[in-house]
Amino acid sequence: MAVASAAAGSIFRKQLLFSLLVLILFCDACQKISLQVPSHLQAETLVGKVNLKECLQSASLVLSSDPDFRILEDGSIYTTHDLILSSERKSFSIFVLDSQRKEQKEIEIVLAAGGNKTPKKRHTKDTVLKRSKRRWAPIPCSLMENSLGPFPQHVQQVQSDAAQNYTIFYSISGPGVDKEPFNLFFIDKDTGDIFCTRSIDREQYDQFPLYAYATTADGYAPEYPLPLVFKVEDDNDNAPYFENKVTVFNVPENCRSGTSVGQVTAIDLDEPDTLHTRLKYKILQQIPDHPKHFSIHPDTGVITTTTPLLDREKCDTYTLVMEVRDMGGQPFGLFNTGTITISLEDENDNAPYFAETSYFAEVEENRIDVEILRMAIHDQDLPNTPHSQAVYTILQGNENGHFKISTDPKTNEAVLCVVKPLNYEVNRQIVLQIGVLNEAQFSKAANSQTPPTMCTTTVTVKVKDSDEGPECQPPVKVIQSKDGLPAGKELLGYKASDPETRNGEGLRYKKIGDDDGWFDINEYTGDLKTLKVLDRESKFVKNDQYNVSVVAMDADGRSCTGTLVVLLEDDNDHPPQLEKEATICRHNKEYAVLEPVDPDGPENGPPFQFFLDNSASKLWTIETKDGKTAILRERQNLDYNYYTVPIEIKDRHGLVGKHMLSVRVCDCTTPSDCRMNIVDERDVKLSNVILGKWAILAMVLGSALLLCILFTCFCVTAKKTVKKCFPEDVAQQNLIVSNTEGPGEEVMEANIRLPIQTSNICDTSMSGGTLGGQGVKTQQNFEMVKGGYTLDSSKGGGHQTLESVKGVGQGVTDTGRFTYTDWHSFTQPRLGEESIRGHTLIKN
Repeated sequence: MAVASAAAGSIFRKQLLFSLLVLILFCDACQKISLQVPSHLQAETLVGKVNLKECLQSASLVLSSDPDFRILEDGSIYTTHDLILSSERKSFSIFVLDSQRKEQKEIEIVLAAGGNKTPKKRHTKDTVLKRSKRRWAPIPCSLMENSLGPFPQHVQQVQSDAAQNYTIFYSISGPGVDKEPFNLFFIDKDTGDIFCTRSIDREQYDQFPLYAYATTADGYAPEYPLPLVFKVEDDNDNAPYFENKVTVFNVPENCRSGTSVGQVTAIDLDEPDTLHTRLKYKILQQIPDHPKHFSIHPDTGVITTTTPLLDREKCDTYTLVMEVRDMGGQPFGLFNTGTITISLEDENDNAPYFAETSYFAEVEENRIDVEILRMAIHDQDLPNTPHSQAVYTILQGNENGHFKISTDPKTNEAVLCVVKPLNYEVNRQIVLQIGVLNEAQFSKAANSQTPPTMCTTTVTVKVKDSDEGPECQPPVKVIQSKDGLPAGKELLGYKASDPETRNGEGLRYKKIGDDDGWFDINEYTGDLKTLKVLDRESKFVKNDQYNVSVVAMDADGRSCTGTLVVLLEDDNDHPPQLEKEATICRHNKEYAVLEPVDPDGPENGPPFQFFLDNSASKLWTIETKDGKTAILRERQNLDYNYYTVPIEIKDRHGLVGKHMLSVRVCDCTTPSDCRMNIVDERDVKLSNVILGKWAILAMVLGSALLLCILFTCFCVTAKKTVKKCFPEDVAQQNLIVSNTEGPGEEVMEANIRLPIQTSNICDTSMSGGTLGGQGVKTQQNFEMVKGGYTLDSSKGGGHQTLESVKGVGQGVTDTGRFTYTDWHSFTQPRLGEESIRGHTLIKN
């Protein structure tokens, strides 16, 4: 098949020669291949096989320079018809092409005739490649869009060189033939002329890639398919148009000249990068049109400001009528128009101001949380934005905090309220100065040198008088009183006043708070009268203060409440106090630390002085430590026991506190173990006591005498019909004498009860003075009352009783009980005398 254009063929040949040079440089190994074949070759006979990968890794096209041979994709070489090699050697070339990498290589095949070996026949499944005498290139061809004809219109002609020897039929395929758009092109099968049947729209189909074929009558294709590309030439048949129908740009007001507003873009469907799509922009009209604020770059479509005088308060929106034209803006170019809207963004360039220069308001005294005035403002900035929202401030006149001003979020008005009660008697009129600003910071306009000052106004508030109740001022009043003030004394009380008359006439007072009931209040004067002795050390006194709450009422029942604070001056009326017991643990420390406490204040407290009487100083020593504590020591190691130590403590002013300190000397480590140790020690001492015979006899006689006295008292109080009962085994009732000074635990005003175990033997058959029979033993408790029992004195024949010892007359009847101290002072000397006369105590 021949190319219609000779120039195209020349170019192809130059490219082929260049490709061959590249093939020789890059692949010497595959330049020449020799094959031994028979002299006679039948059609479709396998001549040999070439390893194409050694020369080119990926081959997209394999061609043979001799039409007598066909090359398959795998490198197999077949004859196309019967051949007789006239000479001994025949050669041809194989061209290997890689269209992606733009590489081409040539392999020379040399056939040596000789031998009778029959080559392999070509199988029908082997791929048949078309023969080409020379390489084909697309024939350049173009069509004009929107052509007016006449149709069919001749486009191009293709021919094959094989037509010299064969009858060739031509055909084409591709878009516009057997693909969309169908039947746009057709070819004369005999001549190879290609025709177009109708006009073409380049914006729909910019080119048509076709393939041309040449075949013989029996279907043999001597040529490879020829690719043909028909390019559609553009016609300026599309006017440009703006991409967006409605375009809105925003720009701040008062912006500088040259500020970019936005960029408009237009679309032209004609061929890009041609004069048909070279667009120019222009502003046709500005609405409103004066003054001119905007300009547009003709090539880029960027809109900018030309003046700094954009003021939203004068005009907030501008409309621009735009034009876009192709052909570089030439008058014959196609064009279109569009509308651009430019909206100005608000800035706080206008200060708010009050509607009036002064205002007037009234309010009753003592009213709180009440609205007294509303004030409106004007602001030209955009409503309901921080640029126009008002912030109000009371600049003067509110030093005492009586007023509060706020902003109504719905109306933007100033709301003035009273939050602290006003007193007509103090201020009858108040003048306030109020200022207003915006929430947003003021923006300095381009045409303004300095920001405006704050707008202010004055508000005159008149306070109206009202009949009000008593006034308790101050709410807390402090009076002083001495500690220990006795009952019946008067103190100055709380005083309230009527704000109208400035005095307290007609007021009545009532006490509503008095924790310990110290005072009574005078209803008419409010003065206090003590009901108890005032004690600074009371638990109801905090920080030397005792509070009394008082309410004052007028005739109409209106009232106020005040607090009277009684400040007590400390008096030295409490001596230093000391714990009743102290413990000395030998295994821890051989002394006891005494820490007295003075309920009085620091002025009447430490330093303390400590003293022992003469009897105690024989066994103990005491020394003062830092004026607040003392150390009590033994002069010598004492037995483990309880000891009573009389101690006197003086405060700094000489007030003396006398104490009987019970000291426990223990064989212990901690005081919690001391009690058990002392009890064990006493048990040990009692277990080691050995009584003599005279001591035993004295105890037996004493016990018998005591039993007789008790029995006599019992018989006297019994009925006459009761039979006489005598104690049995009197000798078994023994008194155990203890050598300790007192009981282990202190007994104060305790009733002494003596458990006596007796056996009552009641037998009517017994003769007087005879003890016999079996009796039943019962235990009864006899309580010794004053004057109930007597004991014989061991020193003389006189008869002494507990009353005589205490000095109580015989004729006085008292049902009270004797204390342990009385009983001890009565019995101890006598038991001692008996022991001295008749017995001896032997200690272990």
